[in-house]
Amino acid sequence: MYRIESELAALKEQNNFRMIPHGSDNAVADFSSNDYLGIGADESFQKDFIHSLSNIPLLTSSASRLLAHNQNEYFELESLLESLYGLPALLFNSGYHANTGLISTLGDKNTLIVADKLVHASIIDGYKLSEADMVRFRHNDVGHLEKILKSKAGDYARVIIVVEGVYSMDGDSAPISDIVTLKTGFENTLLYVDEAHSFGVCGNSGLGLTADFPDAGKIDIMIGTFGKAAASMGAFAVMHPMLKEYAINRARSFIFSTAVPPFNCAWTKYVVERIPAMKDRRDKLKKVIGAFVENLDSEKVNIKHPSHIIPVIVGDSEKSIRLSKHLYQEGLKVLPIRTPTVPPGTERLRISFSSSLSVEDAKRLALTLNKLL
Repeated sequence: MYRIESELAALKEQNNFRMIPHGSDNAVADFSSNDYLGIGADESFQKDFIHSLSNIPLLTSSASRLLAHNQNEYFELESLLESLYGLPALLFNSGYHANTGLISTLGDKNTLIVADKLVHASIIDGYKLSEADMVRFRHNDVGHLEKILKSKAGDYARVIIVVEGVYSMDGDSAPISDIVTLKTGFENTLLYVDEAHSFGVCGNSGLGLTADFPDAGKIDIMIGTFGKAAASMGAFAVMHPMLKEYAINRARSFIFSTAVPPFNCAWTKYVVERIPAMKDRRDKLKKVIGAFVENLDSEKVNIKHPSHIIPVIVGDSEKSIRLSKHLYQEGLKVLPIRTPTVPPGTERLRISFSSSLSVEDAKRLALTLNKLL
């Protein structure tokens, strides 16, 4: 217990101690949510779903997918996803379950995982659960990735390149086209793209960056989540039929987890069916982002990649906490992001935009930041 007590004391001393927030305040403009399309805040949309139901789906699965009696809602959602992406889909309980399950399953002792330096913790945890070796390449540096592949790919039966569609803390995107071009030169290489923060938002139909890619078939595994833009819970993987069968038989996070409730799958299906037609929400989101960028003092904050996630790098935990508190007092909720979520020295405010926010909200945030910074 002494070691735990001392670690907690150190976290407090370093301003990296975390607590679960209590309650909610509807009076503030929330720039901390991943509800990018505003569906989670849209009560009328949710009521329409309830009214559409002829029967209430079960509120619990009571078992894993391999044991559950009622599979209708799961199969219907997976069929919908297959119709949208042209490849089989497999549901997971969360993006974390999808990444830890698939990475650990595919990563045997003859596998090398080559991951972008900024990939999500769930991918790193999947690697730790695997028998694979791992090398990290500099963020979005295709030249560095190529150097690693030329040096090491020949030593392994399989290489898995892992990147994200939109990076959750930086808001920039992987150079997928360049990576696909590079990947084609290595026959034993799979490309794994986590689109957790791009599903619903990016692409002509909101299906992510890879869905519109001319060589989408060269992307071997695509991960999407439902807990962000889709305002639900769970995740999915789109992949080759053989990889899906392998995951069903080997992915421990799939085999040994009680499945999400059928009710949630019905709600998710209702949302996903409508996401391709939600161009108005995506357009509104762009206007909100644009209002923020236009009114922010570029000399104080350098925005390299304007997207629905914009970081304001502070470089200090205590200062990021203080700025967040000042913003909240002004009716603006923006949370501080600290190490170990981001590397030391890159502590920041993470601004997350939603189409439920107004252009005026975004403008007010930018002008307030101009004063505080």
